[in-house]
Amino acid sequence: MTDTDKDLAKKEAGVPAGVERTKPRKVFKPDVDIIEDKEETVLTADLPGVDEKSLDITLEKNVITIRGRVETEIPAGCRLAYGEYEIGDYERAFSLSDEVDKEKIQATIKSGVLKLVLPKAAAVKARKIAITAA
Repeated sequence: MTDTDKDLAKKEAGVPAGVERTKPRKVFKPDVDIIEDKEETVLTADLPGVDEKSLDITLEKNVITIRGRVETEIPAGCRLAYGEYEIGDYERAFSLSDEVDKEKIQATIKSGVLKLVLPKAAAVKARKIAITAA
């Protein structure tokens, strides 16, 4: 396996100490890109095989958690003879600062790519101060 192959391999999500999973499935940590400008932060996550029906996003105590479920698709009457692509669910959590307007968070998913828009609160946005002559 080359270094490039290792970088592209799915990363299994860790389990916090003292916590056990209730399902015997692998859970992967999706790769994300986070882009920020003065108006918002946009998080893009790769969740192959996940659609809006199998995606769950929760916000609790300033932690936003993304969970995606993936079902194995093997046609009826067939069996998997050989497989390299690992099937499993996805999970990742992020701590949000008070800069995020939590009431205006938006999420969209298309072709297994999640786009999470985290708008900045009005209090933290830069604004121009009007100056008047005295």
